[in-house]
Amino acid sequence: MSIYIGLDVGTTSLSALALDTRAGRVIAQVSSANDAASTRMGRSGQLYAELDLARLEHLLMDVLEQLAWRLPDAGRVRAIGMTGQQHGLALFSRELEPLGPAITWQDQRILEPTGAGDETYLDALLRQAGGQGAFANMGCLPAPGYMGVSLYWLSQRSELPAQATYACLIPDAALTLLTRTPPCTDPTDAGSSGLFDIVRSDWDWQLIERLGLPGELFVPVRPAGSAHAPLSPEAAERTGLGRVPVCVAAGDNQASFLGSVRDPASCLLINMGTGGQVSARVDAFQRLPEIEARAFFGGGYLLVGAGLYGGRAYAYLRDFYREVGVALWGADPSTELYEKMNALAAQVPPGCDGLRCEPLFTGTRSNPNLRASFSGIGPTNMRPGHFARALLEGLAEGMHALYREMRPAVGERDTLVGAGNAITRNPLLAEILAQRFGQDLHVAAHVEAAALGAALLACAGVGDKSLAEVSQRVSYDRVVSAQPG
Repeated sequence: MSIYIGLDVGTTSLSALALDTRAGRVIAQVSSANDAASTRMGRSGQLYAELDLARLEHLLMDVLEQLAWRLPDAGRVRAIGMTGQQHGLALFSRELEPLGPAITWQDQRILEPTGAGDETYLDALLRQAGGQGAFANMGCLPAPGYMGVSLYWLSQRSELPAQATYACLIPDAALTLLTRTPPCTDPTDAGSSGLFDIVRSDWDWQLIERLGLPGELFVPVRPAGSAHAPLSPEAAERTGLGRVPVCVAAGDNQASFLGSVRDPASCLLINMGTGGQVSARVDAFQRLPEIEARAFFGGGYLLVGAGLYGGRAYAYLRDFYREVGVALWGADPSTELYEKMNALAAQVPPGCDGLRCEPLFTGTRSNPNLRASFSGIGPTNMRPGHFARALLEGLAEGMHALYREMRPAVGERDTLVGAGNAITRNPLLAEILAQRFGQDLHVAAHVEAAALGAALLACAGVGDKSLAEVSQRVSYDRVVSAQPG
C-alpha cells in the first residue's frame, strides 16, 4: 500500500484525505471548519476578508493528526499534496513568522477611494499598470481579493510591513506553516495573483516594477506536486506522520479539475462550493470576454468562467428563512433547513411560474457592485419553494452563461462533470444543472475533489506515475439524467 495525502485549505473548511493509489480508493477522510477566516466592514463600506495564519497552523496540524489516526499504517504515507483557495495574500518575515492576517479572495478593500475624486485603488492600479492590456498574458484582469491588488493596496497606503520578506498565496503559506521553510509557489497558484505571466510561466517583473512593488517579495515558482520539504519536526511529532515530504501547492480550481475528471481533454467541469466555476482544458492560450485562462499541470491551460456565486447564495436564502422563523414565531435557530428548502423547491415546476433570480449577492469579478434580484414575482409564485428553486435555477443559468462565453474555444464536450459540495450534497441542484446544460451530469465520487487532486499530484510528483495515469484513479458516483422526471 502506497498512501498519498491531499490537503485542501478551503474558504470555509479544511479537508484532508488519504489515497491508496494501488487500490485506487480513498481510505480515510477528515474535514473541519475553517474558523481562522473572518470578515468585517471597512470604513468605506468595503468587505475586509482575512485569515488568521496562527490559527490556520493549528487547524492544519489538527486535521492531519485526525487523518493519521484513521490510517491503517501512517508509516506508509509517501507524501502530502497541498491545495487551497486562490488569489489571496500572505506575508512572512525572514524568520518565517506571519505578518498579520492573510487577505483572502473575498476581500474588497481595493475598491476603497484613493481620495483623488472617484478613483478607487483598483482604478489607480490599472492606470499605473498602463491599462488592461498590461494584463493580457495573465489570463485574467486584476480584481478584488487578488494577491497583486492587495499587495498594491498595502503599498499605496504605506501599510506594507517593513519586515516583509515573502509574499505568497494562501496554499503556499500553509506549506510554510507545515514545513517551516521559505514559501514557493506553482504556476496554477501564482497565476491567480494577477501578476504572473502564464504564457512565459514567470512573474511579470516589468509590471511589478511599474506598480512600485518590491520585487524581492515574490517567491520562486516550481511545479505543483514536486517535493518541497519534509514536515517540520514539530508538525511531524504533532501529527504522527513523521518527516514525510510535503509537495509544492496547487490552485484549488485546477486541483479540483484533476480530482474530478478522468479525461481532461473531453470533459466540461462545473465545480460549485462557496463560489462556482465552469472549466475546460485547452492546449493553447486564449483570451475570451469574462473568461479566465489559467495555467494547468503539465502544460496547456484551463479556461475558467468564475462566478462569485455558488452554495453561498443558497446559504443566504436559508439564513433569511431562518431569521423569518425566529423573528415571527420563535423558531429554533439551529433547525437545519436545506432539506426542507429542497423538498419545497422540488414541488415547483421548472421556470418557477415566471419567477427569476439573478444570484449576484456579491457582484461579479468584472462588476463587484452588482447585486442579486428576484423578478417576475406574482401572487402564485410568492412562495418559499418558488424562491428556493428560482435561486437554484439562477445558479444553473449563471454557470451556463459562462459556458456560452467559452464555447467558441472549447466546443461541445463529451462528458459533463459536477463537483463541489453544493452539487454533490444537493441532488436537486444537480438535476437542474443537467437539464439546463441538456447533458447528463456525472457527479464526482469524492466530495473533496480538490484534496483528491492534490493527492494525485503528489503521487505524480513523488511517485512514478504520470498525470494521465493518476487521472484514471478518478471515478464518478452517479449520473444525473438531463431528462426531467
